[in-house]
Amino acid sequence: MQAPLDPETAPRPKIKDLEVMVGEVVRETPEAATLVLFTGNDRLEYRPGHFLTLEPQQFRALERFIAYFEDCKGTKEQARAYSLSSAPHERSLAITIKEERYVPGITRYPPLLSPLLVWDTLPGTRLVVTGFSGPYVLPHDIESRTDHLVHMCAGSGIVPNMSILKHALHQHLKVRHTLIYANRVWEDVIFRQQLDELAAAHPKRLRIVHALSREKKRLRSSSDVRRGRVTEEIIREFVPDPSSVEVFVCGPGVTKFDRLAAKEKGGEPQRRFLEAVMTHLASIGVPRGRIHRESYG
Repeated sequence: MQAPLDPETAPRPKIKDLEVMVGEVVRETPEAATLVLFTGNDRLEYRPGHFLTLEPQQFRALERFIAYFEDCKGTKEQARAYSLSSAPHERSLAITIKEERYVPGITRYPPLLSPLLVWDTLPGTRLVVTGFSGPYVLPHDIESRTDHLVHMCAGSGIVPNMSILKHALHQHLKVRHTLIYANRVWEDVIFRQQLDELAAAHPKRLRIVHALSREKKRLRSSSDVRRGRVTEEIIREFVPDPSSVEVFVCGPGVTKFDRLAAKEKGGEPQRRFLEAVMTHLASIGVPRGRIHRESYG
């Protein structure tokens, strides 16, 4: 009998195009929506944390904008990557998208695809997606690496971590989870109800800490809700053994456009969530090899 393949060294599933249909659009927050995708009988092989990509050229409504952007940039408009919020054990694929905004003086170009996906994609819409890829995935040997997995997310950075959380809890992996989730206000919290339900169903395996930087309403009296940004002190409180944890960090990071803009002004770009958290983790002694990171922006 042939020996089973080691999951870490086995050939990766071939990247392929999939024809899908939007079965449901779930409004998560005022700026974010989940597209539930039906794939027919296609066998789906992906890992929690993977993303898929969409070519904007398939949307006829974007034809003129794409032509303009390609003329300005002098290059083909690239596919957009969206993390899967579904987990491998679930029947349908799902991606969760937060609408990007154009900010004069900061954003280089107006966002192209995310507003269309969030606001103008209806059930029954047919799409071609390419999947699956990305290094920000749950290691197969996570149980031998740690018994405490810390998720540190901001905004839509929760999306791949939601897939990882659902998978790990469903598989009954012997790992407890702490999620430190940063947002401006309560209504920005993506998957708020689902997260509450997961925490209630797995009280010994999942703890959720919310950090709200601009919430003006009175916060409920709880050690797991904090006003302000994610600080080194908060991380120290919820990561008692920095040398043995495994950390997944996902949120906005400094982009190449930020660096170019800062360079033009003769300075350095202001650090964002990802850079701040990486600094805090280094300060408390989390080994860099135990940190998985993914940024957007």
